[in-house]
Amino acid sequence: MHIGYARVSKQQDQDTATQVQALRKAGAERIYEEHASGGRWDRPELHKLLGNLRPGDVLVVWKLDRLSRSLKDLLHLLDGLNTRGAGFQSLTEQIDTTTPAGRMMLQMIGAFAEFEREMIRERTNAGLAVARSEGRVGGRRSKLTQQQQAELVRGVREERYTQAEAARLFGVHPATVSRLVAGRRPPLM
Repeated sequence: MHIGYARVSKQQDQDTATQVQALRKAGAERIYEEHASGGRWDRPELHKLLGNLRPGDVLVVWKLDRLSRSLKDLLHLLDGLNTRGAGFQSLTEQIDTTTPAGRMMLQMIGAFAEFEREMIRERTNAGLAVARSEGRVGGRRSKLTQQQQAELVRGVREERYTQAEAARLFGVHPATVSRLVAGRRPPLM
């Protein structure tokens, strides 16, 4: 069975009529319509559609970006379809995973996506290395000053208060107190 998915953003001046017409012309027997952003995962109609897919079904969309705005998410969705034994067709881009040429095209898209992820990772690591060499350290800033950290550790070690009391007193998570007291991150003085 060919199952269509039509999506437009939430703006009121948009409708799915053009997409629905193209999906019907392509043989979609059932069409799910949605007014939601393509960058979000909380799309009830898409989830209904995916829940109703059976092996041998084909998900049909007008354009790839109707299914997802993110290449990573798109590939994740398409991998899920493949796992379920369902096919995929994009009418505008003429991708059809029910044919060998369509599967090859999808693998090429996946290869480019993987290349892009690797390039981003490489640039990120290079940027972090430069920042470290300049003395900058990433991560969240400490909620406690150096003096507060020292006082917290001293107070717990001298048994003026328990770790739970120290967490409440200093407004931090109990795990933060445990880490400081255990000396895994010694207090800065």
